[in-house]
Amino acid sequence: MPPWAGSSDDSDGVGEAFFASGSIARGVASPLLLIGSQREWPAQAALPDVRVVATLPPPRASAYIGQVAALDIVWLADAEAVEAAIFAEICAAIDRRGCTFICETTLAALDRVAAAIPASIDAQLLVDADPADKLVALAAARRMRFVEFNDVARDDAMERIDRLQEEVARIARMLGDLAAQQGGLPGAPASFALRGRDSDDFAGQLRSPPRDFAAAPRSFMPEERTLDRQRAKQVRRMLRQRRMREHYFPADLFADPAWDMLLDLYAARLERQPVSVSSLCIAAAVPATTALRWIKTMTDAGLFLREQDPQDGRRIFIALADGACDALSRYFEALDE
Repeated sequence: MPPWAGSSDDSDGVGEAFFASGSIARGVASPLLLIGSQREWPAQAALPDVRVVATLPPPRASAYIGQVAALDIVWLADAEAVEAAIFAEICAAIDRRGCTFICETTLAALDRVAAAIPASIDAQLLVDADPADKLVALAAARRMRFVEFNDVARDDAMERIDRLQEEVARIARMLGDLAAQQGGLPGAPASFALRGRDSDDFAGQLRSPPRDFAAAPRSFMPEERTLDRQRAKQVRRMLRQRRMREHYFPADLFADPAWDMLLDLYAARLERQPVSVSSLCIAAAVPATTALRWIKTMTDAGLFLREQDPQDGRRIFIALADGACDALSRYFEALDE
């Protein structure tokens, strides 16, 4: 098949299944549109639940998305090389269609690409992804589409997803216990349990209004700022100590990206500094694709917030939710006792 050949053969009944149920029927391979090159694409034998229906260049993608009878997943390779106007058209078509979006890009272009994707789209960002990461992304895309995990066979990709869920649940329980000991968690959701993308509880938290990071809060007092600086130094020292372990033990032996990101965001909040997506990925001390998956999970759990850069619309910042910040403050107060 030529590199940009297209195919929309629905002779296997996928189109009928889609229109009848509003989603791809169970047991039918999810139609996937690949935008860009197929280099390093996972072997078809490893993707029994995914069917590549077309491979198109970016300029032709948005029209195809709007016309094809059945489409479940859209995969965009080399997003950083796509013109802004074409990228916006692709995102708009995906948003209208309700497809899951998997987007590959580089770390250097991550902030720009992430800011260009509307919050209403179910999107996964991949940075320098290896074949295992791609399989995990596809498995997660199908799970989100069906709102449950289709456990056909246990493999390394499935085990990685389970470990991610268990780690987020552990952190959520820890923060909840800290809040309960101190009389509640002001400003946080009633539960940190993971919810779907359409949950009303978090509809207003996924993207908050821009904040002026240079301005002090209303309650600002010199003594409070001094305490914040001391606490920020304490958090930064803890992060440095965690990184020092990598000089003496294998780096992946103590990998804990969720906690590292929580600490980094907490220190940045005390320092009145914004944190970009790419910066937070670096602070996580894990591969960027893994860090991005954690950011999405923590955002869905209500621990992180997405904030637009008031000075540059091509970037977004990640910040702590008020409830998570309060729990971390109580945690460090308990350490000081």
